[in-house]
Amino acid sequence: MKTISENACFGGTQGVYSHASAACSCEMTFGLFLPEEARDGPVPVLWYLSGLTCTHENAMTKAGAQAWAAEHGIALVFPDTSPRGDDVADDEAYDLGKGAGFYVNATQEPWAPHFQMWDYVAEELPALIGKEFAIDLERQGITGHSMGGHGALTLAMNLPGRFASVSAFAPITNPTASDWGRKQLSAYLGGDESTSARHDATLMMQNTGFDGPVLIDQGAADQFLDLLKPEALSAAMAKKRQHGTFRMQPGYDHSYFFVSTFMEDHVAFHADALYAR
Repeated sequence: MKTISENACFGGTQGVYSHASAACSCEMTFGLFLPEEARDGPVPVLWYLSGLTCTHENAMTKAGAQAWAAEHGIALVFPDTSPRGDDVADDEAYDLGKGAGFYVNATQEPWAPHFQMWDYVAEELPALIGKEFAIDLERQGITGHSMGGHGALTLAMNLPGRFASVSAFAPITNPTASDWGRKQLSAYLGGDESTSARHDATLMMQNTGFDGPVLIDQGAADQFLDLLKPEALSAAMAKKRQHGTFRMQPGYDHSYFFVSTFMEDHVAFHADALYAR
């Protein structure tokens, strides 16, 4: 593991690190905020998964999460959204290939050799940060924005017991029924509908739900509402009697101005669950 940068931040440290990923067969970069409390021992961790076109850096610099994480003594992990490198397959479109890993393990060519983002986020990166930093992997929460909200929800529901809480900002909620999803899941996974279903938050909510609290914030003025399909997840949560809150926020769009506005609520929501463990 290489240290790219470390900066003092709200009494703690905001670092950026890279490492050779066995899962993605390339060099991967991630951001990690450690609060002051990590100097005395392991702290709970909140994962933040970013959306289409993003790297580890977008949320790290725009979401304003560190101030609230420092207040609650929680670490933050900002993974990248896809593998990177000259030999990594890509596409001319912004919503496929680099920056658009969709948090799945690709089985189709040319994506399969590198696009193993599920294994990277679910297994490899947690093992690495648990070994190298003062992180308590028994207390994990997960959140994300847009494509990252999709990833947070599907990881949480597919890995029962792993996360104490899950939240999302404007998540892609029903990708098997959306142009933000059908294209990517077909490209990465082929035509196996049973495999795609476990990467659809609405279908997972209908089938299994989540064994903890859920918080969803969606901007009512989001320019991508037809692609995100928030009504599908909201209806599934209600039908499942899911322990959770789904909030439509009037006037807010899909930007990081929206995310940063409600970040305090999300970090506090996860802190309550993490410290209850």
